[in-house]
Amino acid sequence: MANRDYYEVLGISRDASADDIKRAFRRLAAKHHPDANPGNPHAEEQFKEINAAYQVLSDPQKRAQYDQFGHRGAEGEAGADFGFGGFGDIFDMFFGGNTGGASRRTGPERGPDLRYDLTVTLDEVLHGAEKEVRVAREETCAHCHGNQAEPGTRIETCSQCRGVGQVERVTQSFLGNIRRIETCPRCHGAGKTVQTPCRVCSGRGQVRAEKKLMVHMPPGVDDNTRLRVAGEGGAGRRGGPPGDLIVFAHVAKHDHFERDGDDLWTVASVGFAQATLGADVEVQGLEGPERIHIPAGTQPGTVLRVARAGLPRIGHPSNRGSLNIRVQIAVPTQLSAREREVLRTWAEMRQEPVVAEDKGIFRKVKDALGR
Repeated sequence: MANRDYYEVLGISRDASADDIKRAFRRLAAKHHPDANPGNPHAEEQFKEINAAYQVLSDPQKRAQYDQFGHRGAEGEAGADFGFGGFGDIFDMFFGGNTGGASRRTGPERGPDLRYDLTVTLDEVLHGAEKEVRVAREETCAHCHGNQAEPGTRIETCSQCRGVGQVERVTQSFLGNIRRIETCPRCHGAGKTVQTPCRVCSGRGQVRAEKKLMVHMPPGVDDNTRLRVAGEGGAGRRGGPPGDLIVFAHVAKHDHFERDGDDLWTVASVGFAQATLGADVEVQGLEGPERIHIPAGTQPGTVLRVARAGLPRIGHPSNRGSLNIRVQIAVPTQLSAREREVLRTWAEMRQEPVVAEDKGIFRKVKDALGR
C-alpha cells in the first residue's frame, strides 16, 4: 500500500481543491481510525496511509513535488508513520483545531501548481515548437478582484477573531488541558466578513475558467522533460501569487525511427549485389534523404552511422546525436529467367548447393522432343 497513488488513497482527482482534500481526509480518517475498527487488524495501516497522503497533498509545495516526481519527490516529506508533522491534523479531525502554537496561514497564500501533459512529435523535438494548450484553472474573480464582496459594498473586520483569522480555545481531554488555535468559524480564516457576496463568484473570490496559452517546447525535449510556466497555475488566495503550470512532455512514436537519447535508429534494405560489391545509396533521415556508403562485403545487421543527423541535446541545440542505420539484405521473391540463370551460375562457381530448377511440364516436353 505504501506505493499507492496518493490521489487514489484519498479518492480524489488530481485537480482537487484544498477543501476537497481536507474533506476526503476527514471522512476517511474517521472511517479507518483504529479506535473505530477494533476488530480490523488492517485499520492502523490504512489510517497511516491516509495520513501520509494527506500530509503531502495538503501542502502546495509538497503536492507540486509529488505531481512532478511521484513518491520519490515526496520521500522524507511524509511517511507511513504517525510523525509529529501529522499530529496536528489528527487533533484537528477530533477536536476541531490545531494544538499548541501551530497556526493556519491567514495571510496571502500562493496558488497551487497545475499539471499539463503535452504530446510532441519527433519533428517538434528536432526543431522545437510553439504549442497551444487549454488549461482549466481557478482564476481571481475579475468582478470583485478576489476580495469576495460585491463592488461598492462594505467589508468589515471579523468581530470574533478581530481580523486575526484564528481563535484560541482550551479543552480538557485525556491528555489534560489542550490549548488549540482554530480557524475562526465566523470568517473561515479570512479575518474579515463580507455583507454582500460577489454575485459573479458567489463570494469565493475565484472563478473556474479555461485559458489558452502558448507553450514553447525547446529542441531536444524527451519523456523526462518538465517545463515550468511561471504564474500560469491556480490563483492565489488573499492576495497571494498564482502557482505555476508544469508541462510534462511526451514524445509520440514515429513510424520509421526509434529514439535512443539523442540518437535515431532506422533500418535500410539493400540488394545482395550492393552489399557484396559496395554502393552509395540514399536512406530517409528525419530532415530528408541522407546519402550513405555501403562498403563492399557489408553483412546483414551492420550498423552505419551518419554523424549529427540525430536529435539535438536539450539546452544545446547545436549538439546533435547520430542517425544509426541497421542494414538488412533485401532478398527478391520473383526472378526473371535470366536472373535465375545468373544466380545458378553464381552458385555453381561458389560451390553452393541450391534446389534443382523445376522447369514445369511444358519445358520438360519441349526438352524431350528436342532430344
